[in-house]
Amino acid sequence: MTTLTSSGTTRGPAEPSADARVLLRPLAIGQVTIDAGLWRRTADVNRSAAIPEGLAQLEKAGNLRNLEIAAGEAEGEAIGPIFADSDVHKWLEAAAWEYAREPDQRLLDDQLRVTALLAAAQADDGYLDSVPMLRNVPRYSDLPWSHELYCAGHLFQAAVAQVRGTGRRELLDVAVRLADHLVATFGDDEGQLREVDGHPVVEMGLVELFRETGTRAYLDLARWFVEARGTGIIEGHGHAPTYYSDRVRVREATTVEGHAVRAVYLGAGAADVAIETGDAELLAALDTQYRSMERGKQYVTGGLGARWEDESFGDPFELPTDRGYAETCAAIGGVQWAWRMLLATGEARYADQIERMLLNGFLAGVSLSGTEYFYVNPLQLRSDAHPEGDRSPAHGRRTWFNCACCPPNIMRTVSSLTGYVATADGPSLQLHQYASGTVTAPLDGGTLRLRVETRYPDEGRIALHVEEAPDGETILALRVPAWADGATLDGEPVPAGSYARSTRRFAAGDTMVLDLPMTPRLTVADPRVDAVRGCVAIERGPLVYALEQPDQEDGAVVDDLRIDVAGALSDEFRPDLLGGVTVVRARGAVVPGPDADATTPYAPVAASAPEATREVTLTAVPYYAWANRGPQPMRVWVPVL
Repeated sequence: MTTLTSSGTTRGPAEPSADARVLLRPLAIGQVTIDAGLWRRTADVNRSAAIPEGLAQLEKAGNLRNLEIAAGEAEGEAIGPIFADSDVHKWLEAAAWEYAREPDQRLLDDQLRVTALLAAAQADDGYLDSVPMLRNVPRYSDLPWSHELYCAGHLFQAAVAQVRGTGRRELLDVAVRLADHLVATFGDDEGQLREVDGHPVVEMGLVELFRETGTRAYLDLARWFVEARGTGIIEGHGHAPTYYSDRVRVREATTVEGHAVRAVYLGAGAADVAIETGDAELLAALDTQYRSMERGKQYVTGGLGARWEDESFGDPFELPTDRGYAETCAAIGGVQWAWRMLLATGEARYADQIERMLLNGFLAGVSLSGTEYFYVNPLQLRSDAHPEGDRSPAHGRRTWFNCACCPPNIMRTVSSLTGYVATADGPSLQLHQYASGTVTAPLDGGTLRLRVETRYPDEGRIALHVEEAPDGETILALRVPAWADGATLDGEPVPAGSYARSTRRFAAGDTMVLDLPMTPRLTVADPRVDAVRGCVAIERGPLVYALEQPDQEDGAVVDDLRIDVAGALSDEFRPDLLGGVTVVRARGAVVPGPDADATTPYAPVAASAPEATREVTLTAVPYYAWANRGPQPMRVWVPVL
């Protein structure tokens, strides 16, 4: 197994400019390595299996064929959804970050082959989007649904990844031509279009392109798109504005609403704009919106989006378990937004959010093998669930989807994970996420290099060994998650929900140990979450757990299980199960299933609480690992006895 690494100069996917208003600055991707544990295994299968298979799926589904036709290298009609190019762009970004960590000629050759197709398909004036081009759709005639700027945004992100990860400029040249075209086309000047895309992401892409090229016009256009949203543009096309996060101006909104992925991508892009322009009012509004989302519109797994209808957020505390949508892409967007807010504010709660979303809402979206996916991530699957469309978890994990936004999005997120681990500022290094590996930070006075040894998230002991230290006083800040009451640093108590800081002159050979308590715990939801009233969830450390049918005693159907909240919880590491997981056991019981002779599921109160038929031991596994043994009944929230 090779170590996930690259040259130390590879900047990550969100790199604020020198003048940006941030408190923290990311380390370069190559300055962080992950060489063991859960994320190392996830990265290995992403590189060896998911990315090669992803390219094959793009060939099979026709995404690359569209580009070949648009480039004049083939004949035929466009295949797939209007936004088919975006999946190609996300795959390119994934391949670029993988190459950055460990160069590989095939990874580079595949990137350059696909990049050449994009360059050949690009119009003379810079416009590029193969499906509208092949279908002769008038440019920007239906931006609420055409996703033309959405595709452009993902292209910009891929181009930045490629130049940072490989040093090659071919895709950046394509992106600059397209961005220049957008700058000339959109805005308030005479002859320009006053339009916004129905699916945000171009904002993030434009800001990152500005950061890479220094072209201020790209940042100005991103700001224009943010400010224009919520002013009636999309409603003027006859569309309901809520779905598109277009009902209220971004700086006036107090919560998130509508399509969940659109909403969090908009939040992340607006945060980029606020950071780069020093817009404190906008940043404060985004903080309010994020807090509202976290407080009443987010699942315990970090999943976002309560409704299958419109893939949208629901009302506050509307969080159904079996009908929860929680699209994998929404968790990814939530991480991207939280990361930008963390850089801007330095608040530990944003790092906590990243951890919750990554280890639960995101990681559940990909199989342990790395090549099968969930689009939708509910918190319950009933025994008699019937598959509903190709996205239904009742099908089990799928190798691809007709709307395949999630698989390449997962690939690029895993490929760029080392960019979300640590930050530095002046004499200070901050560790936000924990995994075995190394962290090398250029600080005032010299380099601080740490070797991190841990079995997190299975164990809470995190040992940090200093291998190189600056010549002077250094501040090392270690995140203590909000759930970690009783945490200690070198044996001394440290408060949960903040950063434990050690300020001293470090020397090679020094060791620090952060101990996070991993005792399993039961969690109860706010009583306004009607769907889980009378239920509890099991958590251990940063992981949310689920009862899955294969782990229960014979005859104990998941649908009929109840948990005894007065009983003790125990845990055990099982190296033989699901790639190696810690299971949690609880005392519980089975209650009678439905009466076969009953004519209604309802009964008088006096007769509505059946006696338990027998006591059983409940066994829970990490939520991220469910459905790796086929589609099985599962539930996160367990009714209490």
